[in-house]
Amino acid sequence: MVITDERVEVARLQKDIKDMLGLNTENLVFEYSSNNGTIKLDLITVNPRHNQSFLFHTAEGIDKIDALKKMHDYIKRKYKEENSYTIQWTTVDSNDLHTSYFRAKNMYSALDKLYYGRDMNTISVYVIQLNPIS
Repeated sequence: MVITDERVEVARLQKDIKDMLGLNTENLVFEYSSNNGTIKLDLITVNPRHNQSFLFHTAEGIDKIDALKKMHDYIKRKYKEENSYTIQWTTVDSNDLHTSYFRAKNMYSALDKLYYGRDMNTISVYVIQLNPIS
């Protein structure tokens, strides 16, 4: 039986996820929290153009490695099956119109990803559109 160092396995899985998404390390945040005896992983992306962060997906597992494996599996198998949405929005302190893209089960889930970790009154949504299937 081979015993692997948990930190090494976490680092390997995080790198695999980063590579699968084609993002730089500074544009991906792995946020872990404890949730009723499980580990919740919120994967957050940072858009370098407007310097805003959004929820990519949430996975739960019995530990960090399990949560990362579930995130990896989601990206590999289920991510492309979800609907693609375009959301146009501004922040309250700026008049710049931004466009962001989300994959989600429905438009409410896409909006949850947009508003993740922020007060809903800080962003105004102008358009949410379901993108055609390609």
